Amino acid sequence: MSNEQDDSQKKNKLTYKEISQQNAKEASIARKIIIIVLLLLSIILIIGGYSAYKFVEKGVSPVDPNSEETINITIPLGSSSSEIAKILEEKGVISNSLIYRFYVKFNNATGFQAGDYQLSPSMTLAEITAELETGSVQQDAVLRVTVPEGRNIEEIATIFADNAGIDQEAFLEKMNDQEYIKQLIDKYPTILTDEILNESIKYPLEGYLFPATYEFFSESPTIDKIITKMLEKTNNVVLAHYDQIEESDYNVHQVLTFASLVEEEAPTPEDRKKIADVFYNRMASDMPLQTDPTVIYAHGEHIPRLTYDHYEIDSPYNTYKVKGLPVGPISNFGESSITAVLKPDENDYLFFLADSEGTVHYSKSYEEHQELEKKYIHNQ
Repeated sequence: MSNEQDDSQKKNKLTYKEISQQNAKEASIARKIIIIVLLLLSIILIIGGYSAYKFVEKGVSPVDPNSEETINITIPLGSSSSEIAKILEEKGVISNSLIYRFYVKFNNATGFQAGDYQLSPSMTLAEITAELETGSVQQDAVLRVTVPEGRNIEEIATIFADNAGIDQEAFLEKMNDQEYIKQLIDKYPTILTDEILNESIKYPLEGYLFPATYEFFSESPTIDKIITKMLEKTNNVVLAHYDQIEESDYNVHQVLTFASLVEEEAPTPEDRKKIADVFYNRMASDMPLQTDPTVIYAHGEHIPRLTYDHYEIDSPYNTYKVKGLPVGPISNFGESSITAVLKPDENDYLFFLADSEGTVHYSKSYEEHQELEKKYIHNQ
């Protein structure tokens, strides 16, 4: 065998040895990596489990065992357990609404009573539940006030002045109390934003006081109690549609503004869905909404029949002058108007009008609209 062949075999033997050593080294590294990964997973599981335990423990424990504070809480009539849990969390009486909902379910807690309660952050979930089920507040409401749909702030002030004995001027002053409005924005961040503080808006809470029958357990409720009850109702209604609002092209303020226009123009739920889409069609065509209720609101008084001069008012509410939605709502509205805005009945109409009997007639062109005006409006 030649020297060159000898050297080649030695090199090959050396190469095989090196490969064997390399494989052993890689196997050792792999084992170490597996051990480290397993350790990390174990640590993550331990930390996760501990975090979950602490999360649940916090949720079932009193918010502040040493608190001597009592918090006034109103549970509206017909509130679900999830709505009650949300109220309790927002008021700071429980730490977590989700855990309380599970607590109520697992304990088969039922029969929560509507009314006004005084609860404390020091109370346990069992104590809070017992109070809501069998607490002292089970008496009938001593005062009921109904606020119809399509009412503005000034009309709502009149309703409570006539039915709850409040000072109408004081109510309206409260509606423009900037510090008070800011407190409400902090209290109800889901529905109220700094957008309502726009100096062009007549009343920041216009459109945010939901139409409903409100029960009070005092013959002389305070203005703050009235406003709080109405905002809580609005908050609950908006929360039910919040995911849809998030998926839409509009924020909460814009949806509520839109809903107020639909409420003022449409007499039935079916018409609300059609008219909502007419407004969408007009905006998509870069046309002004031209809805008369915004002109009336801009004037701040009831106008039985608008004239040319009325339409000329320079106002951010006048949809004959501004394109798109006005600066804010012009009245309150029912839930069907929100539904109409979020899920309209798609159509190709650009115009509509109501005849003397309240029937709404739709048209796709201005020429058709003029013919309908001649038939149903000018011949009245």
